[in-house]
Amino acid sequence: MRRLTQKEAGAYYTPDPVVSSLLQWAVRLEDDRLLDPACGDGRFIAGHRNAVGIEQDLQATQVAMARAPWALVHEGDFFSWAAETAERFECAAGNPPFIRYQSFNGVIRARAIALCGSLGAHFSGLASSWAPFLVCTASLLKPGGRMAFVVPAEIGHAPYAAPLLEFLVDRFKTVHVVAVRKKLFPELSEDCWLLYTDGFEGRTQEIRFSVLDHFRPSSRPPREFARVSVKEWRSEWNRRLRPYLISQHGRELYRHLATGCDTHRLGELANVGIGYVSGANDFFHLRPSEAEKWDVPGKLLHPTVRNGRALPAIRVTTALVERWKANDDPILLLKLSKTDDLPRSVRRYLDTDAGREARQAYKCRVRDPWYSVPDVQVPDYFLSYMSGLEPSLVRNDAQCTCTNSVHSVRLKSVSARRYLATWGSEFVQLSCELEGHPLGGGMLKLEPREAAQVALPTRRAIERVPAAEIAQAVHTLRTWRHYGES
Repeated sequence: MRRLTQKEAGAYYTPDPVVSSLLQWAVRLEDDRLLDPACGDGRFIAGHRNAVGIEQDLQATQVAMARAPWALVHEGDFFSWAAETAERFECAAGNPPFIRYQSFNGVIRARAIALCGSLGAHFSGLASSWAPFLVCTASLLKPGGRMAFVVPAEIGHAPYAAPLLEFLVDRFKTVHVVAVRKKLFPELSEDCWLLYTDGFEGRTQEIRFSVLDHFRPSSRPPREFARVSVKEWRSEWNRRLRPYLISQHGRELYRHLATGCDTHRLGELANVGIGYVSGANDFFHLRPSEAEKWDVPGKLLHPTVRNGRALPAIRVTTALVERWKANDDPILLLKLSKTDDLPRSVRRYLDTDAGREARQAYKCRVRDPWYSVPDVQVPDYFLSYMSGLEPSLVRNDAQCTCTNSVHSVRLKSVSARRYLATWGSEFVQLSCELEGHPLGGGMLKLEPREAAQVALPTRRAIERVPAAEIAQAVHTLRTWRHYGES
């Protein structure tokens, strides 16, 4: 079997001060039985003499056993072990693997999702592995048990994190999330927070939420925290904790204006979706010189925006498209319908070596005919879905189409333009920060469903809101996603 790389396994080992802090809180008596469901090289189980660790990587298991010879270490899949063991624990601590859903697949994934479902936590197909690890670990606690874990900052915004938090508030007397701005793992683009839960088989109506600029070793969670009402978290903030990074006054200002009668959500004004997927971009996007060489008729070529970097600040104009053509940029989509009687020159192009290679690509292979790119639309606006400073909403005056690297925005009525005119305001930037989510490298991402929730007030309504408070909230959220940091 091929050995997983560190990135594939999600195995980034925890700094000693973090390990020590979590253990000091989780372990309260010498006889407490401690579980680490993904013990890696044994850093957590080495800190307590009555510990059990599970690890799927054989080499890491051997290191863990050498580091903590007193511990019981099982080599294998945690979810299989959890489904069968009768052992129960006073406490659990660790750093579960942050494996993305693309790699967390197959039999292990199916087993994990099924086990979580039987416990009452229902995850979508996009869930990363750490969330099921925590649900299954909690199920192995004794009444009154507790957990202390490193978790990705996605716990504050990812849709798949919501079922985890719902599970935790319904099973523990205390749920405390600690947001840490400065990276716990400097080598990772992933931000990490801390999670403490206490009083298993209880329940709570609040989530304690602490905001720290940097981690400080401590034997207990921070004394200062906001009490986030579970009801408010559900109804007002779409089951996200990220809005609680800004001040309460900032949240109240935003919520008041976002729900006012002078405000519409983008999804009320327009349909937001991804652009087309060609399946073989280099083949289907021709340079003007290539189109001329192959004698492809102009009526079968459509100018397109291939990525957000190509977008200007305000409008895509015919003059800009002409400059792209003059630069011989590959911006001409070969747009062939399913019923076209193809010209001989186009058939020659389809039968080239590049064409024969393209038709073997998955997206081409599963459509009939393979050369007809579906869902080619001409939107009213383009929206960049990954951005640094802020997402760009760019008017499409040149009748271009776009790939799935850019969002397509199609207005439901002409009058909607009045609201879209406020896109560049600080308030709408704040809405993008709150409705979108951070990526590594300081980037902000807006999925179509997130973009549809961006609040667009009238200009007059925006002018009634204290600008300095909104600007500070925007700055805070950009700081938390590390925008502008080297």
